[in-house]
Amino acid sequence: MTTLEILEKWLNAAAETERLEFKEAKQQYDTTKLLRYCVALANEGGGYLVLGVTDKRPRRVVGSQAFLCATDLNDIKSRIVDKLRFRVDATELLHSDGRVLVFEVPTRPVGQPLAFDGAYLMRAGEDLVPMTPDVLKKIFAEEQQDWFCQPAQCNASPDDVIALLDTQTYFELLKIPYPTTRDAVLERLQSQHLIKQTAQGWTITNLAAILLAKKLDAFSPALARKAPRVVIYEGIDKLKTRNDTTGIRGYAVGFEGLVDFVHSAAPQNRFIEEVVREEVKMFPEQALRELIANALVHQDFLATGTSVMIEMYSDRIEISNPGIPPIKVERFIDENRSRNEQLADVMRRFGICEEKGSGIDKVVSTAEVFQLPAPDFRVGDTRTIAVLFAHQDFADMSKTDRIRACYQHCCLLYVSNQRMSNQTLRERFRLSESKAVIVSQIIGATKENGWIKTDESESTSTRYARYLPFWA
Repeated sequence: MTTLEILEKWLNAAAETERLEFKEAKQQYDTTKLLRYCVALANEGGGYLVLGVTDKRPRRVVGSQAFLCATDLNDIKSRIVDKLRFRVDATELLHSDGRVLVFEVPTRPVGQPLAFDGAYLMRAGEDLVPMTPDVLKKIFAEEQQDWFCQPAQCNASPDDVIALLDTQTYFELLKIPYPTTRDAVLERLQSQHLIKQTAQGWTITNLAAILLAKKLDAFSPALARKAPRVVIYEGIDKLKTRNDTTGIRGYAVGFEGLVDFVHSAAPQNRFIEEVVREEVKMFPEQALRELIANALVHQDFLATGTSVMIEMYSDRIEISNPGIPPIKVERFIDENRSRNEQLADVMRRFGICEEKGSGIDKVVSTAEVFQLPAPDFRVGDTRTIAVLFAHQDFADMSKTDRIRACYQHCCLLYVSNQRMSNQTLRERFRLSESKAVIVSQIIGATKENGWIKTDESESTSTRYARYLPFWA
């Protein structure tokens, strides 16, 4: 809210800026002109129309009688909403030299210029003029710009930045000492392009908010809807929900808590418990970390009204994110391409993500160690889904499960500069040598499906054959 202290700063500013417009309006102010200025200011990123102040330097308060009574002020605010379809706040300031009326105009939606009576307006000196084609083109192209660079909060004070962002955890994640001054904290965040200083205050970027927000809903409903949601079901379907929780913190500062919550909610892996005689969760924490981090990093942030979903059933956990992956799911083990490289880079520096290309390897490897069926990666119409299954005896695995495990095992060895054989696949399934024929059948079926091929550089003997992924 505008205060007399803020007004004094505006009066002493060097010049009118793109966010400030002063009008004397001693007796009244034309309603149509007010509406036109609201549109122009919104098109320029939002700002303030100040009535009762001279628009020439040195600026001074002269007082305004425009929209004097409460009824008039409420009527004009209602008319703005009715005519322009957005809300403008109005604040009366009782300055010693007269009444000042400040209209606070929000910015327009990203990629959408606003019009009044069919004209897209902007300011040019003292006049309001139609937007030029190049300005309109730039606005229409905004939705194609990097989402992370767009502002989550404008005109924030230094105290606002510290209140909104968990700067303490930021420095802890980077394993560097917390600065001794607030200015040094802000300087560090600005050097990493997380915040930006302007004449009106600090701009907090979407990147900073999505990573470091203490509360995502303190920024906007749109950002709040990008918080991950965890749903835990009683059985193998969605008929009965045991818990439904949506996160509130930024991805980086809330990551450990999210993983701990999901991991602690998982049932016990009773098979391994009996073997190693210790409590082991059904879904390994390492695999959960990698899949959750991947979902957060690789999601499509331009998709609206949707978020990362973590759905736990008694026999599996499904972790999905909005968006179609830029690479095919069968190449997840050996390739890595992110649509959000900036976010991925910061998450790697925080130690949340693995180095490029190694995250899915660890998921597959962990599934093998914990004797779980091979993870399944699926692509729907609008989402990418990773499924991690609970323990299943080899005899209970379907043919599809066995083929998928064979292919992933082959890929995992190949990226480690090794080769799959009948023996390595038997070890993956914990099968004895007497099951070699069954394993050979799995290898044959996987070859028929086109997922693997024989390594011709090795022995051609069936007994000593080695195998490569189809893409090797």
